[in-house]
Amino acid sequence: MSPRYTGNGGIRPVYECRGKWEHGNRAVCTTIPADMIDKAVTDRILFILNESNFDLTLDALSSINEDRKKTDKQWEIMLERARYESARAERQYHLADPENRLVVRSLESNWEEKLKELSKLEQEYKAHCSKKIPIPSSEEKQAIRDLSRKIPLIWASPNTSNADRKRIIRSIIEDVTVTASSYVKEYTVGIRYRSGKSEQITQEKKLPSPPKAPHVHTTVDRVCELAASYTDSEIADKLNEEGLLTPEGNMFTVGSVRYIRQKHHIAGLYQSPNGGMSIEEAAAFFGVGKSIIYYKIEAGILPAKKERPNWPWRIFIDDADVERLKKLVLNTRQFASNEISVRQAAEIFDVKRTDILEAIKCKILNAYQARPHCPWHIMIDENNMEQLQEELKRLKTEIPSFES
Repeated sequence: MSPRYTGNGGIRPVYECRGKWEHGNRAVCTTIPADMIDKAVTDRILFILNESNFDLTLDALSSINEDRKKTDKQWEIMLERARYESARAERQYHLADPENRLVVRSLESNWEEKLKELSKLEQEYKAHCSKKIPIPSSEEKQAIRDLSRKIPLIWASPNTSNADRKRIIRSIIEDVTVTASSYVKEYTVGIRYRSGKSEQITQEKKLPSPPKAPHVHTTVDRVCELAASYTDSEIADKLNEEGLLTPEGNMFTVGSVRYIRQKHHIAGLYQSPNGGMSIEEAAAFFGVGKSIIYYKIEAGILPAKKERPNWPWRIFIDDADVERLKKLVLNTRQFASNEISVRQAAEIFDVKRTDILEAIKCKILNAYQARPHCPWHIMIDENNMEQLQEELKRLKTEIPSFES
């Protein structure tokens, strides 16, 4: 298995079988979320680096140090004897009578053999010393114990980056091998340490949910019949009142009714053609964006309603009124018959334009913008002109800056 980053922007890492790609999507593969394996490896690392394990390791090193002293003593004895034998053979060679060539040749050969044995023994001792494990001093042991107590805090600290955690793991672990099979709950995480040791951790993964048992045709037909007049919640109540149950023997819920509708392509009540246009259909009809349609509905220019709260808008357009609505929708600067601009309102009420804007802000004047940064459309009712005049006068007295 190898890592792969899925989700929007690769935010969900998983470990996935490579056979899916190597065999042209024909292989049956399995996927395991990376956080499950990361947690298993992290828990193992923190267990290895805890204080009790460090104490055992330091005790083992002390025991190794005692054995090393005994072994070094034996090596010293062997080297001392080899040096003595070599020096003795050298003295014998020098004390021999040179005229006795046979004896001299024999002593010379013996000396060379002793020198070779000494050289071989010294090389073996050098190789033995190179394999020695460094033994920490008492101060170093105490520093290691103090660090072992802080490792869990360091690991969980927000100041510790993932790169630092990876460096800790790589200093201990050589590699990790995940072995998993499709439709088998258990999988193994094989960890090979830098020391040469290895171990396997067995864990469990979530298996895909089995396919749901199909609903009987009578239930599907009943949902299709009720969907034209009732919501999903009301349909669930109706089915439960009639004593119908799901294939699992449970009562119907909003989710189970919605599943039946989606599975069998049954339109919901708000999707049923109850007359009128949707926002998308109106935008396409007028050739504008959906935001303009929303603005026109809010301003009361387009007649629309919702069958129920939080349901989509349905826009109702009379064929005789299409041309007028098109002009109002397409020209966001055009005013309706009962609407005036800010300049016109200032002339009518004999005030400044800034005063009109302040009145709009205080919601004294009913106004809207067809879209952001467009002119204000002030809706005027001739029957309320005197009341608006009084409200503007009151605003002047309450807000000193209104008159300036």
